Amino acid sequence: MSDVAGLVFPFFGLIFLGFLCGRLARAHEEGLAWFNVYIVYVAVPALYFVLISRTPFEELANVGFVAATTTATFTAFLISLGIGLLASRGNLAEATMQGVAGSYSNVGYMGPGLTMAALGPAAAAPTALIFVFDCTLLFTLVPFLMSVAGPRHDSLGATARLVVRRVALHPFNIATVVGGIAAYFHWLPPAPVMQMVTLLSGSAAPCALFVMGVTVALRPLKRVPPELPALLAVKLVLHPVIVWTILHLVGGFDPLWVATAVLMASLPPALNVFVIANQYRVYVERASSVVLVGTVISVVTVTGLLAAMVHGRLF
Repeated sequence: MSDVAGLVFPFFGLIFLGFLCGRLARAHEEGLAWFNVYIVYVAVPALYFVLISRTPFEELANVGFVAATTTATFTAFLISLGIGLLASRGNLAEATMQGVAGSYSNVGYMGPGLTMAALGPAAAAPTALIFVFDCTLLFTLVPFLMSVAGPRHDSLGATARLVVRRVALHPFNIATVVGGIAAYFHWLPPAPVMQMVTLLSGSAAPCALFVMGVTVALRPLKRVPPELPALLAVKLVLHPVIVWTILHLVGGFDPLWVATAVLMASLPPALNVFVIANQYRVYVERASSVVLVGTVISVVTVTGLLAAMVHGRLF
């Protein structure tokens, strides 16, 4: 258990440190804006470029793995959407946010650091693939469903353009594509540039986790939705079980890739759940509650999963 604690503590410790600073320091939430710009547009893209550019290109073309993990996330989304439709009595806009809450793991901020700390550099390729295609799936589903749920129905063309723009221009996805091209051609930037990119990538996880803690602290728990236990059961327990089941039914995958996928699926709801809810002004306060409570509970669930992995009980 000391090995597991050594893996988990730095990550949840950074979140707790951010939470503590957010509660004690007299600073406004607006101060996080440039911090988030740095994380989203600079640090995390640098991390993904470094990871992908150093990965053999043939590992990035694993279509079967992408299909299996994306299907698992889509299944978790559908189950959570169904829970949301029941809880909201058919309100599709709220149910869509609940579907995101039950399926969108914190793959951007927590994923890379935790999977590679636990499983080593070989986890870089499956981590990046899951991030890119899970985000593509959800960034496609949400605008479509919200356009259907909204009082003003955008045209199919306008919705399609919105989806393509958000997916194609997301900084993480751009960095992954550029990293994939670099991996294909076995190219790296000049040494001074690569050193700068490497320094930036090293700051991604600490900054992101600290800001996550601060953000949660500045949005105190005000309302616990009745559907929260069901959504978190899907996100923290059922989602990784679905991933494990599909990958084993298909078969033929590297055990390390399976472990990476299960660990990524076990992560708590991403902060983007709140961001998306705030963007559409639907389910905002309850989305904040799901992120906060899910992050706290995941200390236990993720630690338990890592303990099972370390002792060889799953793979």
